[in-house]
Amino acid sequence: MSGHSKWNNIKNKKAKTDAQKGKIFTKIGKEIAIAVRDGGADPNGNSKLRDLIEKAKANNVPNDNIERAIKKASGADAVDYEEITYEGYGPSGVAVIVTTATDNRNRTAGEVRHFFDKYGGNMGTSGCVAFMFTDKGVILIEKDDSVEEDSLMEAALEAGAEDFSADDEVYEIYTEPSDLSAVKEALVSAGYTIASAELDKIPQSYVTLESEEDIKNMNLLIEHLEDNDDVQDIFHNWENCD
Repeated sequence: MSGHSKWNNIKNKKAKTDAQKGKIFTKIGKEIAIAVRDGGADPNGNSKLRDLIEKAKANNVPNDNIERAIKKASGADAVDYEEITYEGYGPSGVAVIVTTATDNRNRTAGEVRHFFDKYGGNMGTSGCVAFMFTDKGVILIEKDDSVEEDSLMEAALEAGAEDFSADDEVYEIYTEPSDLSAVKEALVSAGYTIASAELDKIPQSYVTLESEEDIKNMNLLIEHLEDNDDVQDIFHNWENCD
């Protein structure tokens, strides 16, 4: 398993323009609305909301925006977002999973299908590619002189992590989805700074695109899906996408 692609995605998001940052704020706002709906507006009793507040701050969302999103989600006029997952294939059979949060499923389904069709792929039925991925919690910690690898690995495994690896820039800690929050909190309590802690879908195998056209279309598919306000996350098994 490798979180390298995920780490690059995080760095790319932080480098987005102001207009693109607005889209990131919108997506996190929807996640907050769903978390409040499902678990209440008190982050002390809602670990998912607490994690999202930290995620929002890591993406430089102002505190006022966070508080406003929580208040709106708690009110009578809160939007009831529906979480829908779409599956399909990109160019040359790349497996793609798109998670969305929408107040209009017909609009979202039509737009997602359009992107698949336009950029050399096709949207499939539920379950057509999900079996190619494994759900995991992924915690990333940036490498620096203050982090000793063996000590971090020991702390992570003692906290309940199931796997640990490192690349040139980050340490990658993998957990069962249900253990993500507990492992993250244990590492924070031990003094570690978390760069990212999110649920992820890890491909069991990867597809390498050979033609320039396929690479161009796959990049465009991901780009247009990311720009769609209803799309929350995109998972795929394309290798060499960085």
